[in-house]
Parts: sequence; C-alpha cells; structure tokens
Amino acid sequence: MNQAPPLGLMTKGAMRFLPFERVVLVLQGGGALGAYQAGVYQAIHEAKIEVHWICGTSIGGINGALIAGNPPEKRVERMREFWEAVTEPPLRLPNVPWFTGWPWNSNGHARQWTHKMSALSTMWHGASNFFAPRPFPPVNATIDDPEQVSYYDITPLKETLNRLVDFDLINANSEPMRYTALATNVRTGAPAYFDNRETEISAAHVLASASLPPNFPPTEIGGEYYWDGGVVSNSPMQFVIDTRGRHTALVFQVDLWDANGEVPRDIPSAYLRATEIHSASRLNVSLEQYKKSQKFRQALMRFLKELPEQSRDDPDVWFLAEQARVKVATIVQLKYQANKHETADKMFDFSRIAMEEHWQAGYDDTKAALAEPGVLELPSASEAARIFDVHYGWAK
Repeated sequence: MNQAPPLGLMTKGAMRFLPFERVVLVLQGGGALGAYQAGVYQAIHEAKIEVHWICGTSIGGINGALIAGNPPEKRVERMREFWEAVTEPPLRLPNVPWFTGWPWNSNGHARQWTHKMSALSTMWHGASNFFAPRPFPPVNATIDDPEQVSYYDITPLKETLNRLVDFDLINANSEPMRYTALATNVRTGAPAYFDNRETEISAAHVLASASLPPNFPPTEIGGEYYWDGGVVSNSPMQFVIDTRGRHTALVFQVDLWDANGEVPRDIPSAYLRATEIHSASRLNVSLEQYKKSQKFRQALMRFLKELPEQSRDDPDVWFLAEQARVKVATIVQLKYQANKHETADKMFDFSRIAMEEHWQAGYDDTKAALAEPGVLELPSASEAARIFDVHYGWAK
C-alpha cells in the first residue's frame, strides 16, 4: 500500500481547531460493554473533533472499523445500526421483560435479575447478527479445522461487518484515518497489529481481533491463526505510545474495565474483581515508561546543543537529533463504571436496555471530560504527558 497522505484534509472547515497534531482513539475489549465506546465517539463527533487514528482490540476493533469504514456523516448512524442489530432479541422472541417500573423494584433487585437473565439468554441463544451457538462444540473431541474450535460461530458478525463497513474506504490511499486492530498469534503467542498503513484490512482482520477463546474460534489469515488481542493485552495503548511518531497528540483512552474497585465480599464479586483487574489497561505502567523516555529525549537535546558546530552534520548526530524531538500529549481516560446490578458476565448482556445504558454513560462521560478546563489545551514542553481521568480528575 502507498504511504498515507498528510492528515487534516477531511472536512477541515467543519472541524474544531485544536493545537494537537494528532487525535487518537484507543478502544479496549469488553463485549456488550462496547456500546460505551459508541457513546464516547458520538460526543467526540458532536464536538467536531477530527479523529486521525483509531487503535482497538476485540469490540474496540469492531467499533473502530465502523468509524474508519464510514464517511464522517454516517459514522454514528452506522454504530447505532450495529448496536441495535446485535441487541435484537434472539429467535425473534421479546427481550427479557424489564420490570424497572414495578413497585417491588425499588431496591433494584428486578434489574439485577433481568441483567442475569439477559446474560444467560445470550450464552444460550447467542447475540443476533453477532454470534450463534454451535450445536455440538468440540469439548471432548478433536477436529481437523481450528476454526471450528469454539462454543459459538461468528459467521453472523462477518456478514454484519461486510454490510456496515466499507473496507475500501479503510484501505483507500486518499483516506486520512489510520486504523489498527490488535490480535494474538495463536502459534507464537505474540501480539499482532493489523494496520491499514501496512496491511489491506478486511473483515477477517477485525474478526481476528475479536476471536476471544474458547467462546469464539481463531481466525485464519495468511496461513496463521489469530485470537482476540485481549489474550495478550486488552488495550493497545502501549502500541500507540511506541508508534505515534513525533507528533503532539490528544489521546482518548476508552476503557471498559476499571482497575480501581472494592475488596470483594463474596465469590461472584471476587470473580468480577479479578476480571476487572485482568482486563483493565496498564496505562500507568505505559506512562511511566513514556515519561522516562521523554526525560531521556530532553537530556539528549540539551547535550546535542552543546556539541561543536562542525560535528552537527554527522549522520549519527542527525539520527540522535531526530530521536530527541520532544512532543507532548494529553491523555483523556474514559472508564466505564459498572452499575451495581452488573455481575462478572456483564459483557454478555446484549439486551437493548443495557446497550442504551452503556451508550449513554459513554456519551455523558465524554461530554464531562470535554467541558473540563485544560483538556483541549497543549501541555507545556516540560510535561511528558497530561492525564485526565473523568472520574478521578487530573493526574500528576
């Protein structure tokens, strides 16, 4: 593929001016919780903020494809179409009844039970236009085809993606948006990044990023089999930090799992807490590494300025000068905060009401973050990164 053209060409007059050279959207995995990311993007879109790069894994890779694979004016509409399609009642039966208005629901017990019933229904029947249960999954027997090794068949998702995503647009040389999906190589266990600057993206690459075992089968691409990126890391934030280039950046890190939480008081809560910790991003670790590299670049720049004039044309000095370029970033952390009725199987709650709750939460959190003073301002050169968490404020 040819090198992508310079960014900033898309409907420039209609977009808000920002002092950042790049705006990046980093999307975590989390199944049904992914509707939160759709709400986040709607708020960003309404704020007229142009996104230049989307990097996602699992449901984040799917949401990212829906954004990158549609023109700006159709993106929110296509995401809404997708989320309404996958939350259609299975088998054309009505959704589990929602007793939220009943008098005996004053303490939320009905909502908790309907949440559990909805998740159980998804596990039993699958999710419309997304995945369907296999009649006889290979639990106690081996089979020749690795793409049959799962509880569910994800052929419906492939059909949905081909209907709602324009992959020619994702791969078009004239399209400025960068798209990256994180997957895991089953044979080597190494992370695999499918990037439209290097690879012609197809539905298979998106499916690979969302092939979480043992629920979903591995996806074959070029003779290799791939699982969900969440097998090695549920957030591709480190990849963004390592490869975003020498550009000032506004990064929206959209997490579906929060590492912060309470000490469990029962076994189901312990399972949920462990899942949250395992699935949450390791952003703090990544940022510590980033800050150290920024300090190194600053020290290197000061050193290079002290070199004699005659040595500055040396190729090695040119190389070091390029590495020493310091570019700041603001990182906005948006974390889905689980409702009290949600349990460890919340990623299976593909009910319409749960989708609407998640979508609205993402929209509200992003609106709150964008209203915070300083979020859209460029940090000072002395700062490695400015971090804002919508639920915890500014980080030092």
